[in-house]
This record gives sequence, C-alpha cells and structure tokens, in this order.
Amino acid sequence: MSDPEAKISDPPEHNPMDQFSAHLDRGWDLVHRGDFEGAQRSAEKSLELDAESPEAHNLAGYVHAALGDADSALQHYQQAIALDDSFVEAMLNAAEVLIHPLHDFRAAIDLIDDALDWTESDEEAADALLVKFDAYMHQGEFEKARRVLSTVPDSDFETARLDFMVGRAHFEVGEMEAARARLERALGKESDNPDVRYYMGLVLDATGEHGAATLEFLRTRELDLASPPVPWELPQDRLEGLARRIIGSLDETLQAVLDGVLVVVADVPGPEVVADGVDPRAPLLLDGVSGEDEPPHVGRLFIYRRNAERMSESADTLEDDLQQMLHGEILAIFPALAPSANGETPTPS
Repeated sequence: MSDPEAKISDPPEHNPMDQFSAHLDRGWDLVHRGDFEGAQRSAEKSLELDAESPEAHNLAGYVHAALGDADSALQHYQQAIALDDSFVEAMLNAAEVLIHPLHDFRAAIDLIDDALDWTESDEEAADALLVKFDAYMHQGEFEKARRVLSTVPDSDFETARLDFMVGRAHFEVGEMEAARARLERALGKESDNPDVRYYMGLVLDATGEHGAATLEFLRTRELDLASPPVPWELPQDRLEGLARRIIGSLDETLQAVLDGVLVVVADVPGPEVVADGVDPRAPLLLDGVSGEDEPPHVGRLFIYRRNAERMSESADTLEDDLQQMLHGEILAIFPALAPSANGETPTPS
C-alpha cells in the first residue's frame, strides 16, 4: 500500500533554454530541408523565448532572406551583430544581402572587413574573403576581386561548399586550371551537388572538352530536377499568364516578333536540347526562329520555371527579371532590332 503521506511529485518543468535550443535547431534543420515557412515559425518561437539571442536573429534573418524579404533579413542580421559584435556568420549573411539584392557594395565590404578581424580559422577567413570577392565582382572591379581571391587560404576544407565557392571564383576570373582543381576536390566530397556539376561543365566547355562538358550538364539537369524548388514557386498557369503579360508590355516591334508565339512552360530544358548545346540552366529559349531573309519572328517561347525562379530574388521581382531576359534574348537573335544611337527602334522588314 502506498504511503498516504507521500506527495505526488509535480510534472517536470520544461527548461525554457531547452525549448529555445530545440526551436533553434529545428529551424536550421528545416532550412536545410527547404521548408522555409516551417523554419520561420521556429525562428519566431526562438525569439519569443529569447528576444536578445543573436543566434535566433541570425536564423530569422536567413529565413527572411530565403523568402525574399531582404529588408527584414538585414534588420535581423544587424540586431544579431548588435548583440554580439564578433558574430562572423551574421556579418557575412548581412553582407550577402547587402550585395544582392540591395546592391550596397561599400557597406558589404566594410562589414566583411569587420568580420575578418574576428575570423578564427581558414574556413571562416575563406568564407569572408569569398563574399568580398563577390562584392567586387558585382561592382565590376575585377582586378580587386582577383587580388582578394589570391589571399584565400589554400586549405583542404572540410566541406565541399567552400571548395566549390573557390572553384567558381577562379572560373569567374578566367583561371580554369585552378577552378578545375578546386571543383574536383568538391566533387570528391559531394558528387551529387548540382552547382558543382554545373561549374565543372562550364570549365570543361571553356577548355574545349565539349563531350565531357555535355555529360556534366546532363547530370546537372537531373540533379536540379531532384532539388526542391524555391519557396515561392509559381503555379504553371500563373507563370503562363505572367509570360503573356510580359509579351504585351514589350514595344510594338518586339511584340510583332512574338505575334502568335506558342508559350510553353517547363521546369528545365529537355535532355535532347541540353545534349544539343542549350545551357541546362537557361531561363528561356526562343525556338522556331525565322530565316535570314524573312521578317524577324519566333514560333515558340519556352520558359524554364526552375531556372527563371532561381535567378530571381522573389515572386515580386520575377516579372521584371523575365522581361529583361526575354528582351535581351530577342535582341541577341535579332540584333538589327536594337535601338539605334538616336534611340529609334528599327521597324522589321
């Protein structure tokens, strides 16, 4: 028989800090799975439990950036840095938002220089220097970018991500041998990374190894299809309507080129067109193009949803981005339609 004097013990209380850590860990886990809405809920719960946590503000900033809200992302990153002025990760995340989409390159570079004062490993230093490299490249200051790249530690990094980023940077400044060496290191650690496969294809194509490049591009296509879409992916019918609206917004000359065009929305280019030389990450393709002695005309417009959305910051910017892409593609095929020096657009013959 139980002791009548014995007290029934109270249920154990949940330690708020344990709850905080659980929400924070879950938030990053959901980020890595591509569930940014779920990650946002975890970030909000973390901030409810500890509004003064730099880690929670960093998570919230990352999620807002992924969802296309750059201003809110930057505010959270700045709060994280205010709470911990040695928080290198938050500084670099903020710098990336300042570079794109906010285009405040000077502020980004200043922030990276602050972060470099706090880096404690080759990996952290490489991360910071590569963001600085991107800032200079976006400004068109290629020699400064090249000098920054030359200071990146030549270490055997633990993860494929840094090897890839260094390899991509070398490719962007035309250093193909160095790019290939780093990308091979990355593939040795993570063979199914579509970004690494894509840039290896670009390097092989640039060095004349076109067959090997095509195989890399086909593999990229498969891996891109298997990857999660952007969090704000548009339904196909909405994207088709967006395409029609974009065509209607072009000037009359370019509208005439697309008169009666068949609009086809697909996720990525088909394997047959990639094998034929089309970039697997092309956002659109104009097909059924008129002959040299015929009036400029396009019969089919393919829009590759995954690729177009990857190139845009959010659903709000996709229309403007697609319009610029389409405008540029038409003029690339029909350069005679480009406005003349006096600003007049030629009339198609």
